[in-house]
Amino acid sequence: MTSTADRLARQQDREKGIGTNKKAVKFSQQDYETLRQQCLKSGRLFEDNCFSAEPTSLGYKELGPDSSKTKGVVWKRPKELCSNPKFIVDGATRTDICQGSLGDCWLMAAIASLTLDQQILARVVPQEQSFTEGYAGIFHFQIWQFGEWVDVVIDDRLPTRNGKLLFVHSAVGSEFWSALLEKAYAKLYGSYEALTGGLPTEGFEDFTGGIAEVYYLDKAPPTLFQIMQKAMSLGSLLGCFIIQKTSAETEAVTPLKLVKGHAYSVTGAEEVHFQGKPVQLVRIRNPWGQVEWTGPWSDGSIEWNHISKDEKSKLNHVAVDGEFWMSYSDFIKQFLRLEICNLTPDALTCDKVGHWNHYQYEGMWRKGSTAGGCRNFSATFSSNPQFVVCLEDVDDDPLDGKDGCTFLVGLMQKDGRQQKKLGRNLESIGFAIYKVP
Repeated sequence: MTSTADRLARQQDREKGIGTNKKAVKFSQQDYETLRQQCLKSGRLFEDNCFSAEPTSLGYKELGPDSSKTKGVVWKRPKELCSNPKFIVDGATRTDICQGSLGDCWLMAAIASLTLDQQILARVVPQEQSFTEGYAGIFHFQIWQFGEWVDVVIDDRLPTRNGKLLFVHSAVGSEFWSALLEKAYAKLYGSYEALTGGLPTEGFEDFTGGIAEVYYLDKAPPTLFQIMQKAMSLGSLLGCFIIQKTSAETEAVTPLKLVKGHAYSVTGAEEVHFQGKPVQLVRIRNPWGQVEWTGPWSDGSIEWNHISKDEKSKLNHVAVDGEFWMSYSDFIKQFLRLEICNLTPDALTCDKVGHWNHYQYEGMWRKGSTAGGCRNFSATFSSNPQFVVCLEDVDDDPLDGKDGCTFLVGLMQKDGRQQKKLGRNLESIGFAIYKVP
């Protein structure tokens, strides 16, 4: 929980611009450029004593020092893995993200969606970094954390086994930006194991400072496909998820090659003409970089024989990279939930798209005063923190044709991943919205 003094200090920093993407907070007080110059001057490659190349950085339980899963792990720099490593090859793309042996598909789905907008990607992944000019074994990334951008410095020693990266890697073996970004994220949360399990919305918000909304596809609104198209045109990031009913179903592959308990990124939504009739299609990517849907509209299916060459060429429907098309009707049957992360004005640099207004409040539930409990506790519920929102502007181009003002509310809980190694789960929290007459 944040104290009143901490909140006032953070407010003063914000007024000075500290915490914005241009003036990110330095994680662990490490300044990238100062450290890089020190290394260049001394002729030594950077070694990060805040996130050492040691077993404790891998994890605490399943990836703990005594785990069989960490046997034979050797930390190596990219120049020890290939003769000519590159930070980014021909621009960062979705195929640069292939999941390794870590259960962080949610993060991989978020990173894959991030590559769809190079301007947003450049805010997270500073582009001037390389393994040649000015190389000193040090890299940095910027990640949004609960209201402020944080600059995370790492060295480029990566966990490997038998000469291959243990975790995320690129389909091009000489490209390392995605593996280094995963390491920065692991440092932020204390270890690689802390990244196990999650939903794409968390990664979306951490890479954009945006606010996410969730649609359960068994109750999908009739305009959801149009909502998806509009979201993509506004630069929003989208992910989807198939639920598992039991722990035994974790990463179980269905007969049509979809993976249960697994997060995917949504990378396209298009309408084509199939035998003279419009059909809505959704493009999805498996962060494993393989295992693709084999049903209608999959790579090589007969449906592609009945659309025009121009449409087929535009959709680039065959690629061996874990990405595939499926009909929107199959999409809402096969997947449980769709997550859309809407970007705040801070992340949108183009004036051609509509912008959200954005307001953020920090607070806490304090026992005996503001911790009123849920609505089951009618005597104290009204003592919870309350905020009044006045909606004045009418939406541009509403999908349902009705005048109204759309607003989104999100509630974030700090430090949940850092607490995992202590055996603690997130607290049960929530909010209620009331219309004021």
